[in-house]
Amino acid sequence: MNFKRNNLSRERVLNNPGFRERLAQVKALYLNRIKTITAVCFSLIAVLMVTVFQLNKKAGIQQAENSRLAAQVEALQDQLSEGSEKLDLIAATSDSSSNKALTYIESIQSKLNKINSYLNKRGLRSIAFKASKLPKNTDSKSAHLDLYGRYNRYLDKLVDNIAQMPMGYPRVAGLSSVFGGRSNPFGGGGGEFHPGLDFKGHMGDPVKCTASGKVIFSGRAGGYGNCVKIRHTNNLETWYGHLSRITVRQGQSVNVGQLIGKVGSTGRSTGPHLHYEVRRNGRAVNPKQYLSLN
Repeated sequence: MNFKRNNLSRERVLNNPGFRERLAQVKALYLNRIKTITAVCFSLIAVLMVTVFQLNKKAGIQQAENSRLAAQVEALQDQLSEGSEKLDLIAATSDSSSNKALTYIESIQSKLNKINSYLNKRGLRSIAFKASKLPKNTDSKSAHLDLYGRYNRYLDKLVDNIAQMPMGYPRVAGLSSVFGGRSNPFGGGGGEFHPGLDFKGHMGDPVKCTASGKVIFSGRAGGYGNCVKIRHTNNLETWYGHLSRITVRQGQSVNVGQLIGKVGSTGRSTGPHLHYEVRRNGRAVNPKQYLSLN
């Protein structure tokens, strides 16, 4: 009996117009608060995304500015070095003794250090340079100047050639595939022409360019996956394929030994490795001939 009375009491409360109105007001207030909270959350997310985008954009601009300033600093350093050499030569010419002419060898040693730096960045051994001896019992300053001037011109050309010539290893590791004909690595029989060298590696290992030049392509390139292509002097290009990450952009100037990407397995690949090509006049040539100074 009490149970029936309780049910009747509840029904009266629920059917009461005043109660229904208050319940509707509470529901409306609750929904409005949810909408407000949702709108605030979306607004915060939008602001956060815009902030992240702007920060990334500023970081990219700053990186480009840093690269530009670094190139300017390098150019100024080269100009200062050039000017120093000219002053040394003038001093040597105006000095009747051979002391100034002999100190001119320091500029030659500086170029040798730069050459060895380029070689070390490519994983190659340094080279030694031994100057020819002057004739005994001679005080002729012109003889000194002619000898060292000749060596200096030779080394100037050598420095430029080594910096711009693809040479050495984009990463110091063993080879998993060589240039030329090979069997189909994906099975199914048949053979194919392999236009480069494959270097072993783990996902994320650094990949460095083998010569200074300008990036002419940076992005996805079919079977090459993520690929970087760099143009050097004498119609030479180097290609770096299957990268997991690219760290340079198209149009950017790069220096020998600079990080350009990370080892990956993008594109037509059986696993993490670096595909490396050298192209001359647009045609793939065996990179093996560019792995050493010889």
